[in-house]
Amino acid sequence: MNVSAKVFEPTSVDLLSEAVHQNRALSAAGFLERTFTFAFRSMVYPQIWEDPRADMEALEFTPQSRVMTIASGGCNVMSYLTGNPARIIAIDLNETHIALLKLKLAAAQHLPNHATFYRFFGSADDRRNVHLYRDLIAQHLDAETRAYWDGRDISGRRRISRFARNFYRYGLLGRFITSGHVMARMLGANPKRILDAQTIDEQREIFDREIGPAFDHPLLRWITSNRASLFGLGIPPVQYDALSDNGARPMSEVLKERAQRLATGFDLKDNYFAWQAFGRRYAPQGQGPCPPYLDKANFLAVKTRTNRVTVVHDNMIRFLSNEPAESLDRYVLLDAQDWMDDATLNSLWREITRTSRPGARVIFRTAGEPSILPGRVSSALLERWTYDATRSAEIHAKDRSAIYGGFHLYLKRD
Repeated sequence: MNVSAKVFEPTSVDLLSEAVHQNRALSAAGFLERTFTFAFRSMVYPQIWEDPRADMEALEFTPQSRVMTIASGGCNVMSYLTGNPARIIAIDLNETHIALLKLKLAAAQHLPNHATFYRFFGSADDRRNVHLYRDLIAQHLDAETRAYWDGRDISGRRRISRFARNFYRYGLLGRFITSGHVMARMLGANPKRILDAQTIDEQREIFDREIGPAFDHPLLRWITSNRASLFGLGIPPVQYDALSDNGARPMSEVLKERAQRLATGFDLKDNYFAWQAFGRRYAPQGQGPCPPYLDKANFLAVKTRTNRVTVVHDNMIRFLSNEPAESLDRYVLLDAQDWMDDATLNSLWREITRTSRPGARVIFRTAGEPSILPGRVSSALLERWTYDATRSAEIHAKDRSAIYGGFHLYLKRD
């Protein structure tokens, strides 16, 4: 595992402010942006919510591929190793995500077998994990990362102990999902029942009976009408507006539509995102789907390739500005562009275009259906790229994370 020398400089607060703040502090929009920034300083994603299988189908890794991706919860960085690229640069604004990815990389290197690795990150709910951390992992972490996991949260418990208490219930996303379950139970529904379904038809029946009606309840409609209500999903105000088509659609209606696709669009036997959303966990080892990096068949490949990952705490534009021309050929932007104003988008694509090799591939997701680039990024830049609309739509249909409006693939012209 390689770690950038400038990790944790500048601070997460500085980086998040650069990314999110678009309005004056004393304006209503500015207040929401700063509230989001404050919330986003803590861990947001214990698990990333983008499907790595869809990503890798679009990216078409080769043994020469050099990848830049946003780290987020680190699951996809780890899973990309199964595709055998030459190098992965994982960047994030949030230092807690950096700490989580470094923990995963060190655990893959130093835990003795797949059973202990799966128990740590698959089950993530066993007191023995804390002992594994103490005996086999902690001494291989840098000082900042070890201080984070050895440190205590607001409850006074060491953060590493979350892996003894279902790690996936923590972070903004974990707590958001838990709150959703509590709200559903208050409204007479039990989301966990969908995991009892044996067929997709049964999944649809249970969703229509147990889950769908909750989204139509006036209380839920009122709660989700607040632009701060989706901070737990890592959705800032500007992305909330994109999801709701700038208020043209009630957010509860949008969420119901996306939840229905998550619950019924794919067989539960093949969708670990549904297990996390409706069960707040992965299936027990060998009894259900899991991310590629947790698959037993991939353990040796992940373990032996962790030294291909470089972890960087910075924003993408600043990082790319220091990279040589034509040095990368795969870019994974997640949904980060939904946050950006036009000037930032153009700066990003200027650096992507400069640092990318001919034939390079860029993928990203959007809250809405269409690509956000036309009309916002200069035509001089976009003319260097081809948008594969057909392939984008095909892969979007296969994306098991199911919550995004669009998946987009751009290829650099020779």
